[in-house]
Amino acid sequence: MANVDLIEKFKTSLRGTLLQPGEEGYDAKRKLYNAMIDKRPRLIARCANVADVITSVRFGREANLLTAIRGGGHNGGGLGSCDDGLVIDLSRMTGVRVDPASRTVRVGPGCSQGDADHASHAFGLAVPAGIVSTTGIAGLTLGGGHGYLTRKYGLTIDNLLEADVVLADGHFVTANERQNEDLFWALKGGGGNFGVVTSFLFRAHPVNTVFGGPMFWSVDDARQVMEWYRDFLPQAPEELFVFFGMKTVPPAPAFPENLHGKNICALIWCYSGALEKAKGAMQRVKELPPPIFKHVGPMPFPALQSLFDPLLPPGLQWYWKGDFVKELPDGAIDTHLEYGSKPPSTLSLMHLYPIDGAVQRVDSSATAWSYRDVTWSMVIAGIDPDPANAGKITTWAKNYWNALRPHTAGGAYVNFMMEEGQERVQATYGKNYERLVTVKSKYDPSNFFRVNQNIRASA
Repeated sequence: MANVDLIEKFKTSLRGTLLQPGEEGYDAKRKLYNAMIDKRPRLIARCANVADVITSVRFGREANLLTAIRGGGHNGGGLGSCDDGLVIDLSRMTGVRVDPASRTVRVGPGCSQGDADHASHAFGLAVPAGIVSTTGIAGLTLGGGHGYLTRKYGLTIDNLLEADVVLADGHFVTANERQNEDLFWALKGGGGNFGVVTSFLFRAHPVNTVFGGPMFWSVDDARQVMEWYRDFLPQAPEELFVFFGMKTVPPAPAFPENLHGKNICALIWCYSGALEKAKGAMQRVKELPPPIFKHVGPMPFPALQSLFDPLLPPGLQWYWKGDFVKELPDGAIDTHLEYGSKPPSTLSLMHLYPIDGAVQRVDSSATAWSYRDVTWSMVIAGIDPDPANAGKITTWAKNYWNALRPHTAGGAYVNFMMEEGQERVQATYGKNYERLVTVKSKYDPSNFFRVNQNIRASA
């Protein structure tokens, strides 16, 4: 642990601020998105710029401090913080620059998805990302990134053109297809294992107004809806993204009071092609019973991205499990009906996000993300505001996930994982794992960056 004089020297070298236990603002800044996890770092360096990041990495290394990197602060497993160590907090670094001529967007590491959406929407552009606008763009990207535009334009990493990175030794490098190509490859899905990314350059796409929103059915119709969805998705145009969910209608003003507390299944739509073709692309949904709730129509893309933000504020209890899914046999649907129809709390849910289309046209060895042959990324999330219910939602999520294991692909989206051990990390990267170990051994041989879904350097 660094002594008082070294800490004071570190503090005066920052343009940003350094927070310590007991100081004003420390408790607010140490809080995590997932309130089930409580960590108390020794130091929080709120970096103002890249120079602060370089200084912080060097200090953490020299002081032999366990060091965590926090971007947007949305990590479900609490891996943006640590106990008794140093948190390098990037949340002040929120610059976004859009170049409409080249259709590129440069994004700072503290940005949320909503920050990027707001800036790019003014130019009629969008970067493929997730489905909740409060999600940090850095963690989402480094884990792979999937959402409403995935079927048409690929994963977030498939649209990453360049990254600026502070390495474990404090050096600053740029990684792209021409410079530090091995590092660039590893950043595309390999998480925060290789350095602190201080800038992302993305390819953007012409997306402005989309046709989308939710449709709900009673849970009694869940089998029919899920079977229909299983058959419909492979034939749907790639401009049409639709994910399936099982959940409870929350007591929110957006929903009719007679539906509050009702267990339902849902299809959430986003058509990003020409608006006049949207209803035709969705025509087959009429084969299903009439939905009990429907809020689907034209809306600005950022409005769809932020539609569910009010339901998932920071500070809830979360326990989530994920897996990749190739097929939905009847046995898997049986299990979903058994567990998904009886969530343990109002906010608990299961979602199946499609990752087919453009994702599958990229070779599995082209990025660290290796699961290019699956159809869905599944998340099972136990969520509740009350800490007293933490055990209940955790047990439900674990039991649900375990029951589905015979029907899943073996690995998971790293952003849908808690701290689950080395075996799960290896399963997630599959045949790309050893190549990731090689890159880790080159850029971070001492495993300085280890508060993450960790890839260990070779001995």
